[in-house]
Amino acid sequence: MSTVVVTGGTRGIGLGMAHALLARGHRVALCGTDAERVTKVRGELTGEALVTTADVTDREQLQHLWDVAVERFGSVDVWINNAGISHDRKPLWELPVATARQVIDTNLLGVLNGSAVAIAAMRAAGGGHVWNMEGLGSDGRTVPGLSTYGASKRAVTYLTRALVKEVPAGVSVGLLSPGMVATDLLTHGYDDPAELAKARKVFNILADRVETVAPWLAERAVTRTRNGAHVGWLTTPKVIGRFAAAPFRTRDLFAE
Repeated sequence: MSTVVVTGGTRGIGLGMAHALLARGHRVALCGTDAERVTKVRGELTGEALVTTADVTDREQLQHLWDVAVERFGSVDVWINNAGISHDRKPLWELPVATARQVIDTNLLGVLNGSAVAIAAMRAAGGGHVWNMEGLGSDGRTVPGLSTYGASKRAVTYLTRALVKEVPAGVSVGLLSPGMVATDLLTHGYDDPAELAKARKVFNILADRVETVAPWLAERAVTRTRNGAHVGWLTTPKVIGRFAAAPFRTRDLFAE
């Protein structure tokens, strides 16, 4: 069994992957920034789990996360840089500078920090694999109002591809792409109810729930650890098939 670290693992796809990994007998260390939620998740998880607070924008805190995971489990095999946030859907010039900085710091600096900590420690330990999480913008697609978020994810993809050529022997890196997942992040920032309703029509065609995507990603996160691996849930053939089937099926991912 593997030991896996998941940043941003107290909610959304990160928490879903943690549940799936634990159910398969793996050991999991995860972190979040909300102390109250960390305590809540710690009480909910079963299996060999370590849940702690850590801010991915602070490299020393991620080093501490690595250290406590190794102290608890003996080693770390896989590190997943999952932590990420979005912002309100606004043109760049209307987005508060503090918000833009927080998004870039979390989505890009957080991945830089996590990758640096994990790769250095894995090199010293003899090997391991780092996954970075893609998102909207990773493939170059642009969406008005999400320029900062998209730029951060595009940068993560570039960073990962560069790391493929930089990592020391025994260490590997790759990209996980969950596609559209029905979490708060997907629907965040819609001020216009009509615009949100329109977006939900597309989400109901292309998106999936956490409990559908997370186990699929979790399994591949511990089995497809070659350098340069790119694991994607929402492939182009799947997109085409879903739009073709949309008139004949009804889905409501947001129903209570």
